[in-house]
Amino acid sequence: MSEPLRCRIPATATVQADDATMRVTRWDFPPGAETGWHRHGWAYLVVPVTDGTMTLEEPGGATRKASIAAGVSYTRAPGVEHNVVNTGEAAFSFVEIEFKAHPG
Repeated sequence: MSEPLRCRIPATATVQADDATMRVTRWDFPPGAETGWHRHGWAYLVVPVTDGTMTLEEPGGATRKASIAAGVSYTRAPGVEHNVVNTGEAAFSFVEIEFKAHPG
């Protein structure tokens, strides 16, 4: 994928746990921060720590806004590809839990 050069600051990713079944990462986004383009290889759960509004840049040039509310979780299937950007004026944070394996 060829993307235009951007001059945004990176969001801060702090890995809190990482084992054979899952990885837990806290993401902190000051205004203007982004994750960078990435594709999720595993299903994941997001637990917002704060309220916020993010802009999702998607393949093909589409963008959309998504609001998060502290404590209101959501899940996504593997394969999601995007760049998460804080285009607002307030910082926001969430915890992302990626499910590497599903023993049963």
